[in-house]
Amino acid sequence: MSKNDTAENLRKELNTMADTLEEVLSSSDKPKAELQKMRSKAENILKSTRDQLSETGEKMVDKTKELKDKADTYVHDNPWTGVAIGAAAGLVLGVLLSRR
Repeated sequence: MSKNDTAENLRKELNTMADTLEEVLSSSDKPKAELQKMRSKAENILKSTRDQLSETGEKMVDKTKELKDKADTYVHDNPWTGVAIGAAAGLVLGVLLSRR
């Protein structure tokens, strides 16, 4: 599943949850059994969304660690290139901040 698919699924789940919660909050005239059914549906959607967010967060942490390790290895293998990249980034930031 791609990042776009995951984001789209989360967006759909959140919209469904919001719609269900709106329905629960605006339907005081419905029978208690139907309100309980809607509440159960909202709880299930909330649990599913939390699980997806947790899974997505864990994937982001893993990917960040992987990128950090790759950057660390690259800088150790090519120290002068790392110094040049750092100097260039510092120069660009210095120019951008001095224009304020």
